Amino acid sequence: MSIGNSPESPEDDRNFPADDRDSIGRALQQARVAAGLTVEEVSASTRVRAPIVQAIEEDDFSRCGGDVYARGHVRTLARAVGLDPAPLIEQYDAQHGGRPSPTPAAPLFEAERIRPEPRRPNWTAAMVAAIVAVVGFVGFTMFNGTDPGTGGAVAEGPAPATKAGPTAPAPAKPKPVKPATTKPVPSESAIAAVPADKVTVKLTAVGDKSWISAKAHDGKLLFDGLLQAGESKTFQDDERVDLILGNAGPIELYVNGKKIEDTFESGQVQRLTYTKGDPEAG
Repeated sequence: MSIGNSPESPEDDRNFPADDRDSIGRALQQARVAAGLTVEEVSASTRVRAPIVQAIEEDDFSRCGGDVYARGHVRTLARAVGLDPAPLIEQYDAQHGGRPSPTPAAPLFEAERIRPEPRRPNWTAAMVAAIVAVVGFVGFTMFNGTDPGTGGAVAEGPAPATKAGPTAPAPAKPKPVKPATTKPVPSESAIAAVPADKVTVKLTAVGDKSWISAKAHDGKLLFDGLLQAGESKTFQDDERVDLILGNAGPIELYVNGKKIEDTFESGQVQRLTYTKGDPEAG
């Protein structure tokens, strides 16, 4: 008589994965290491706390606060390390009971549909009534200002002289209004006019996105995040700018007004430092 489950018990089959794919946490960890990023750097770029990043890489989703937040963290971390999040989300749904059903929004739309629209005042009718009143007042004033004695003929003698009324003052000419002068807004593209006493670095993502980090000479973080395709960022410091390019291939780089001709490969991680003067010495 044996005690416990036999080796052929169905309970043991549940300990084996359904397929030979890596777990979600292991896939994220391997991609992060391949990109040359630390847990702290991924945490800073995604705003996901470092303990949660470490827990997810160990396939522990209990600290995420629920399936909705866990799916969001997996999607954010996958994009930060250069993975397609769709297969990982599909794998998570298969392991945790499927995708959560969306909340029906029909009651909200019904409430918006039956809400009465506020009645707007009829400004056109009010303006027309004001114009008619002004025209009527002006006509009435001009009609009452005529002298009725001037209309009859004089039988004998010269016509009586009429007293000249006071001359109405000429309306004052309005003073010309000077148009407001607007100061031109400097453009980031004006990189040729960089100050000589600073180090100026401009990065542009061409054709693809890239995670970048930029720090000043005193360690102050100037930027940490994703630079989408077509976007540009410009950084300045009095002494030095330190860069980390998570995907250096699509980055077009200008330093102190001069284009850097180095050819970076896609997926390559580059750590660069530039100072004032000729960027070739950076």
